[in-house]
Amino acid sequence: MQADALLTWFAHNQRRLPWRNDPSPYAVLVSELMLQQTRVDTVLDYFNRWLARWPTVADLAQASQSDVLAMWTGLGYYNRARNLHAAAQAVMAQHGGAMPADEPSLRALPGLGPYTVGAVRSIAFGQPAALVDGNVARVLSRWTAFAGDPSQPKGRNHIWRVAEAWLLEPLPHAAPGAWNQALMELGATVCTPRSPSCGRCPVAAHCEAHAQGRAQAIPPVRQKAAAQLVRAAYAVIIADDGALVGVADSEPRVLLGKRPDDVRWAGLWEPPGVEGVDCLDVLNARLRAQGLEPGVPLGPIVHILTHRRYEVLAVPVRCPADQLPSLAAFDYAEVRVQAVSQALGKESGLSRLAQKLLATVV
Repeated sequence: MQADALLTWFAHNQRRLPWRNDPSPYAVLVSELMLQQTRVDTVLDYFNRWLARWPTVADLAQASQSDVLAMWTGLGYYNRARNLHAAAQAVMAQHGGAMPADEPSLRALPGLGPYTVGAVRSIAFGQPAALVDGNVARVLSRWTAFAGDPSQPKGRNHIWRVAEAWLLEPLPHAAPGAWNQALMELGATVCTPRSPSCGRCPVAAHCEAHAQGRAQAIPPVRQKAAAQLVRAAYAVIIADDGALVGVADSEPRVLLGKRPDDVRWAGLWEPPGVEGVDCLDVLNARLRAQGLEPGVPLGPIVHILTHRRYEVLAVPVRCPADQLPSLAAFDYAEVRVQAVSQALGKESGLSRLAQKLLATVV
């Protein structure tokens, strides 16, 4: 009865999302990796542009990592893009270009954990595979009045057992993918973290937390650890060439370095920067050593990551195009000069922080 109520509600109230129109294994994989720690509204444009450029696993596998990261510009958590690219290459090399359907093979692909494997198996292949994300954990915690913390190992294991049992028990799940998506949709739109809309919930009559008047208290509010403060200074070096001397169809360009593969934002492009308490002094000294005069710092610009709070200064620098430095002093393996409008574009390959810096100066 309760399963029927949820599935009926989902059939009539689900959001019309592009990855639901054609839930192929590849489309499901792309959407699920994009959706991790990202809002649906943000992902829509990225998903559509991604599938337009790389409509198949084979297309993505043949792409360069630079192009993949550029397409991911602004979406954050860039390891997801690297893993998606690597997974496509593994599918081509190990499975002849066909996404595998069995759990061991899916788990062996880069970046696929239990949740993503469950999504691909149930939504794309119709297999009875459970999944638990934040929305599902909240729904099942309230539905069963589980007072533990599903974000901790013990509570997480408990909720996974509940999800698996409810999927496999004699509930009318003709489509396991629909059941899993219904749970996620309920958590995203009705059974929300704060102020759940119990009056609109199709399964409120079966919800133990609602019956006990404890829906808002379950699951317990997580105490976030204090974010680590990171101070940094970046030089936004603008090449003033044709734009200042009347050359047609030209514009100021910015000097960018590509971050190494073993650091945060690996493979992305940015203005040259320095982190640390004395970052501004170090940055200015490096600029002057290359014959550049730093401008007055702008900011600080605040940029929040999951566990870090960046407070960043943007140092404007003007430089003739024929005198641009090599950036060797900043340890960038690759350097490029890019038009400002392109650097601020959706597929520039700059991190969101780098684009903030550039926008502050120009």
